[in-house]
Parts: sequence; C-alpha cells; structure tokens
Amino acid sequence: MNINLTLIGQSIAFIFFVLFCMKYVWPFITDAMAERQKRIADGLAAADRADKDLELAREKAAKTLGEAKKEAAGIVESANKRAAKIVEEAKDQARVEAERIRSAAEAEVEQEVNRAKEKLRAQVAQLALAGAQKVLEAEIDATKHQSMVDKLAANL
Repeated sequence: MNINLTLIGQSIAFIFFVLFCMKYVWPFITDAMAERQKRIADGLAAADRADKDLELAREKAAKTLGEAKKEAAGIVESANKRAAKIVEEAKDQARVEAERIRSAAEAEVEQEVNRAKEKLRAQVAQLALAGAQKVLEAEIDATKHQSMVDKLAANL
C-alpha cells in the first residue's frame, strides 16, 4: 500500500464529500440558520414594538387617570357645593319655620293674656259687686246692672 495513493484517494473522497455537503446539506443548514436569524430579528422587532406599545399604553393610562382625577375632583367639588346649598336651604327653612312657630307662640300668648285679662276683669267686677253689696247692705242684681258691671270691667 502506497501512502501517497491513500492520501490522494482520501483527498478525492473528502472533496466529493465537501461538494456533496455543499450541494445537498449546506443549503438546508443555511436556510435553517437564515430562518432562525429571521425569527430572532422578528422577535426583537416585536419586542421593540411591544415596548413602544407598552410605553404608549402607559402614557394613555396616565392621561386617562389624570382626566379621571380631574373629573372626580370636579364631581367632588360639585357635590360639596350642592351639599352647602342644601345646608343653606335647610337653615333658611329652619329660620322660616322657627319664625312661624315664634309668631304662632306669640299670638297664642297674646290670646292667653287677653283671656286672662278678661277673666280677671270679670272677677274684679264680681268682687266689686260683692264689695258694693256689703257696703250698701243691699242685694245688687248683676243682670239688672250688667251695663255698670261691663263699664267697671272696661275701666280696669
């Protein structure tokens, strides 16, 4: 066996092997690598888009939250104003009701005073008649002298 012939045979076999691999195996490997590179690039692009979308979503959420806070503050302010208005209306109604009750009470007291005065006048007139009857030692008829009793009661 000749070593040169063996080396040449192995070289020729290796060249055929390399040519066979370059023609039939290498395209599949390069296609798989290209596809893998494309998937990686698409994944990175999708990640960048997702980051941008996330940032836009955060900005939109912050904007919406700010608007919601402003709206909530407006609603709270409106509710506070309405509550103050209701309190003022209730106070006004209470004042009016208190004034009405006070006026009614004053009128009732005035009526009671007038009734008491009339009762006292009648009692004083009765006492005056009784006193006059004792002084005169004669009987005085109240029905006959009603006009004098009324005049006496009016003067008191």
